[in-house]
Amino acid sequence: MPFIFDFKNIRVYWLAFVAYWGIVLFGYDTGIAGGVVSQTYFETHFGIIKPDGSVNKSQDVTISSNVVSVLQAGAFFGALGSAPLSARFGRRWALVGFTLVFCVGAILTTVAGGSRGIGYIYGGRVVSGVGIGGISAVAPAYVSECSPKNVRGRITGLFQIMVAIGVMISYFINLGVGLHMANSPNVWRIPFGFQLVPAALMCLGLFTVKESPRWLASKGRIEEALHNLAYLRREPPNSPTVRHEMAEIEAAINEELEARQGLGIREAFFGKGNFIRFVIAFVIFLLQQWSGQNSVGYYAPQIFTSIGYSGTTNSLLASGIYGIVKVIATTLFVFLMVDSLGRKPSLFISALGMGITFFIIGAILKTHPVVTPLPGQAAPAPPPSSKAMAAMLYIYVCFYSMGWGPLPWVYVSDIFPTRTRHYGLAMGSGSQWLWNFVVAKVTPTIEANLGYKLFMLFATINVGGMAVFSLIIPETKGLSLEEMDVMFGAVSAETREAFIRKEERALGDGNEILSSQSDEVKV
Repeated sequence: MPFIFDFKNIRVYWLAFVAYWGIVLFGYDTGIAGGVVSQTYFETHFGIIKPDGSVNKSQDVTISSNVVSVLQAGAFFGALGSAPLSARFGRRWALVGFTLVFCVGAILTTVAGGSRGIGYIYGGRVVSGVGIGGISAVAPAYVSECSPKNVRGRITGLFQIMVAIGVMISYFINLGVGLHMANSPNVWRIPFGFQLVPAALMCLGLFTVKESPRWLASKGRIEEALHNLAYLRREPPNSPTVRHEMAEIEAAINEELEARQGLGIREAFFGKGNFIRFVIAFVIFLLQQWSGQNSVGYYAPQIFTSIGYSGTTNSLLASGIYGIVKVIATTLFVFLMVDSLGRKPSLFISALGMGITFFIIGAILKTHPVVTPLPGQAAPAPPPSSKAMAAMLYIYVCFYSMGWGPLPWVYVSDIFPTRTRHYGLAMGSGSQWLWNFVVAKVTPTIEANLGYKLFMLFATINVGGMAVFSLIIPETKGLSLEEMDVMFGAVSAETREAFIRKEERALGDGNEILSSQSDEVKV
């Protein structure tokens, strides 16, 4: 179905736009470091390039992998800590808190240099990571809980668009700094300092949106939840549509409370129909991180250098084009295909396409090895084989963006009930950041040691792991968050329908009482 912007959901789109400014940070912060550590002035200042002009290879690999990967280490703990915080204080205030934590880290990385050594960058990246990890877990839950089911996939999929935009911005800021300020500490201070712009926009924007109706209902604040839901749907609180949706929310929450009261974390992970959801959340992000995208995304300049784009300008420009292609492809998929093609077909086609393009890159690199220029030599123009491999990388990211980029976040947001969604998103986000850290840490080493086999490795994972996994998981397209319980066997369809009818009657009685009281006041 072609995309038509629905102004009825304008408030939900605004809420997603505000919450996902934090996801711009996610993309920007993950994309910026690889470009920063590839700048010659950075390498000289922090001891990667020796006084004689030669490169200290071990120092290069260590510092590069540390600067990139310590963000993921912090994000892992931020994601896991987000569950109890968002459950207690609400989605909106949790996002405000994690954004402020992120700002502290951004300031530390920005002031590094001179007497403040590489430790400031390491420490700042860890603190920023805690903030990013919390945002990456809470924001999708917040947006998903506020979105109507007919456009939930599209709205939740904005997550990956904002990630792609953040990555693209980081590539071009690195390119601009490398072209115009290459011989000063600005090669890291401007890229790291710019992070404070989207952080400030998000923090201010969060004061213009409402708290999640589902979270409010889970805390017993039913009246406030009803009014927030009506506000988001642009309907009066007594609208039959709003009342029915509110009844569904209350039915899900009440039956969970009745059936699982007092079981706590054990219930969240091992309650009926829950464990398989946590397994899916963990595995889907494990596979996403080993798809090859993060190795290319984090170390884009280095990856493009490895396929023949020698020189800082060539590699950074090729990286910037990669970022543009990713934004365009992700946007087209999220707005035109995510709610029409379905989750399973999108993931399957995406995995096959990624695997085929990586097999082609590996084969070309095997048959046409890259000749690296000696220190002091001018960077040659990329040969035709390098251009062919770059084209395959651009096609690869199109396939990634139509499935395994945006859909793991959409899928994991889909499958968890209200009571355990924050745990589910924390598990998914924790898995994402754990494997993110592992991939970021080992990529420089395996890229240096495997050569063309690196692309063969990722291609095998794409086809043998991700495509097969796509065929196993259930389809969630078009189902409400409350209907997921029925699909995963947590409750029977008959029991769920009985709860909904009960809550509709209760809401109807309540509205009749309110209407009667209103008439008496008028008299």
